[in-house]
Amino acid sequence: MKICVPVELNQGLDSKPFGHFGSAPMFVICDLESGEVKGIDNGDLGHEHGKCQPLKALSGIEVDAVIVGGIGQGAIMKLNQMGIKVYRAQEGSIGDNLNYLKENRLQEFPANHSCSHDGCNHH
Repeated sequence: MKICVPVELNQGLDSKPFGHFGSAPMFVICDLESGEVKGIDNGDLGHEHGKCQPLKALSGIEVDAVIVGGIGQGAIMKLNQMGIKVYRAQEGSIGDNLNYLKENRLQEFPANHSCSHDGCNHH
């Protein structure tokens, strides 16, 4: 299973999940089977608000899930259509959030989630 976590600064599993998918400068991709952790730049960083292209952002890398602090409804719908689950990040590092995921303690964003910028960590 490959997990994508948007970050501001790549510090591997010690990185903090970023507050919003589309405006994250980069992503950390974690392969839970192989243990590989790598960073990639956001290939869609300059998109207009509401026009995020997750596949372009991920530079074509296939992932099974995204863990993020905040995300817009359009991006959730596009990711879900590609078979990618989107989970709300908790406090702590990527490593902490991967443990929460394994323990079924992360909440999946509903497809009808709307990010109003209030209390969403959405930048």
